Amino acid sequence: MRVGVIAHIGFAGLPALVRELVAQAPTLGLELSYESDLLPMAGPGAPLLREPRALDAIIAFGGDGTLLRAARLLDGAAAPVFGVNTGKLGFLTTCGADDFAAALPRLARGEFIAEPRMALEAQAYDASIPVGPRLRALNDVVLHKGGFARVLRLDLSVSGERLGLIAADGIVISTPTGSTAYSLSAGGPIVDPSHESIVVTPVAAHALAIRPFVLLPDAVVDVQPDAAPEEVLVTVDGQVGTKLGRQQRLVVRRSTQPVNIVRVDQTTFFSRLRAKMGWGGLAERDK
Repeated sequence: MRVGVIAHIGFAGLPALVRELVAQAPTLGLELSYESDLLPMAGPGAPLLREPRALDAIIAFGGDGTLLRAARLLDGAAAPVFGVNTGKLGFLTTCGADDFAAALPRLARGEFIAEPRMALEAQAYDASIPVGPRLRALNDVVLHKGGFARVLRLDLSVSGERLGLIAADGIVISTPTGSTAYSLSAGGPIVDPSHESIVVTPVAAHALAIRPFVLLPDAVVDVQPDAAPEEVLVTVDGQVGTKLGRQQRLVVRRSTQPVNIVRVDQTTFFSRLRAKMGWGGLAERDK
């Protein structure tokens, strides 16, 4: 099994996790390659991760942000992502650092569920001509005004039908997986990640009638800033992005390839919601 390894370097216990992985790999039949920052921990002769799309799996030591980065590295490849939580939340990850040594053999033996998660693709257009990079998101695509203390006016269409012009600080277009991220903070609904859909959540909309809504998974969301003061920013999964120039528009649709997340236990979305995000926390606290 060809396994790529990436990590958030700031975790103090990371060298011990890498040593555990290196020690188990030969007996488990794992062929490892590492991103450059991990090579000193992996030891002499450790190979550099060069072709993520050729992997059979990828291990991500970190939090949800590292798992999101792993999904972007795969860029639509089917390899499952094994997330090891070394951060605070780890809502998307497979296991905690303390459970890694026991969970790793299950990955090698194929004793896991690859949970498919819908992803999004975003592309900027100048008239009908695509411009800039094609962006891929597991959580969300956010169009916002950056540092400007001004409201954006956004002309919004869905699958060719114009919804109208909204005034807001920005707009979050998210997957069900991303419904518990920025969209939730902006007042959007929580969506079970097994239910494919696209969630559109305005950020600080300047009208009481403007509310989040949930679309069919095959919907195509088209957003064009109207009379924006300067270039508008597009951010993907809170980590990377681009700029939308004047007269350009952003088109977001479902990606044809999902992201597969490794699950090795029987925890459900709702149990993670309770444990990680405090859903029902007041009742639990008051017992």
